Amino acid sequence: MLIGKVVGSVVATRKNEKLTGSKFLIVESMLECEPKKLVAIDNVGAGTGEIVLVTIGSAARACFENNAPVDAVIVGIVDGPDKIVM
Repeated sequence: MLIGKVVGSVVATRKNEKLTGSKFLIVESMLECEPKKLVAIDNVGAGTGEIVLVTIGSAARACFENNAPVDAVIVGIVDGPDKIVM
């Protein structure tokens, strides 16, 4: 799991049928040891500028009942950036 900030969105004109209706967001990691940016499926209704929690790997696939081909899913929104302790 990592913490990051939503910096944009991605529009996919063609995607796997199991991902129909999913929103893709670009998340910039706030941790130095993680990749700088990644694309994650929004599972909680996050928006640009919000601080979010992202799960990656097999835990991300577990968020979907239909075994969708995903690697990163937004699973939470942090309640205010002043709550982050690093």
